[in-house]
Amino acid sequence: MSRGLDHVVHAVCDLEAAGDLYRRLAFTVGARNRHSWGTHNRLIQLPGFFIELLTVAEPELLGEDGFSTLFGRFNQSFLARHEGLSVLILESTNAAADAAAFKSAGIAASDALTFEREGKRPDGSAIKVGFSLAFARDQRAPEIGFATCQQHFPENFWNAAFQQHANGACGIAAAVLVADNPSDHHEFLSVFTGQRELSAGSGYVTAATPRGDVRILDPTAFRDRFGTMPPDVAAGARLGALVFRVRDRTALTAALAAAAVPCLARQGAIVVPQAMGATLVFEPDRP
Repeated sequence: MSRGLDHVVHAVCDLEAAGDLYRRLAFTVGARNRHSWGTHNRLIQLPGFFIELLTVAEPELLGEDGFSTLFGRFNQSFLARHEGLSVLILESTNAAADAAAFKSAGIAASDALTFEREGKRPDGSAIKVGFSLAFARDQRAPEIGFATCQQHFPENFWNAAFQQHANGACGIAAAVLVADNPSDHHEFLSVFTGQRELSAGSGYVTAATPRGDVRILDPTAFRDRFGTMPPDVAAGARLGALVFRVRDRTALTAALAAAAVPCLARQGAIVVPQAMGATLVFEPDRP
C-alpha cells in the first residue's frame, strides 16, 4: 500500500526564531510542545500533513531508548552540522506491519515505537495525542531520518482551525530530496513509500503518493527548478525543499512583501530560499 506524506521535521537551533519565521511566512504556528527525551517542537498543520519545527532543548534528557537515539540524538547530530529539513515521515495505518516490511527489505532501523504526549485545543484545554513510528534507513542518505507514523488519537490532533493560513497554503505538493545520483535511491524509495511504479528520468526520481510526491533531484536539477543552491550532499542525500499548494497567490505575495521575506519567482512558483536551511516553495493549487 502506498504511503502518503505525513510530516517533515525542520530542525532548528532556535525554536522561537523558527516560529517567528513561519509566522512571517503567514502560516498559523502552534504552541510549543515537549517530548520526554528532550526535544521541543511547534507544528504547522495542513490537511493531513504538518511541518514539525524542532529543536533539542533539553539534551540532558536524551537516553538510550529508541526515540532518544533515532529521533533526539539524530537531530542533535544534524544540528551540530547545519539547520534544515532532517526527517521525512510518511503516514501509516499499521506501524508494526511497516516495521516488518522494512525488516524484510533490509531497510529497518527499529521495531514500531510508541509514545504519547499532552496537546492543547485552540481553547487551551488539554488532550492526549499518541503515535507509533517505524524507522527506516537508507545507507546512502545518513543525513536524512526516515519513518512512518501511525496516529492513535487523530481526532485529538487534527484541527481545521490550525489549518487556516493567511498565505493561502492549502496542502502539500511534494517533499524534495537532493542526491548526486537519484537512481541510487530508487529501490529504497519504492519500499519506503510502498509505491512500486516510480517515474524517473535525467536527474530525477519521483514517487507519487496519496498525499504529495517524494521527489529526488540531482543538484543541477534542484538549482534549475528552484533557482537556489541545493544543500551540500557530500555526505549523502539531503532533504532540500517542501512544495506547498496555495489557493491565492495574491495573498501569498502580499504576506511575503509585508514581512519583507526574500523570495523569487520561478516557473510559476514562489520560492523562499535559505529559510533556516530549507527551501520553501509555493505552487498554485490545481483542481
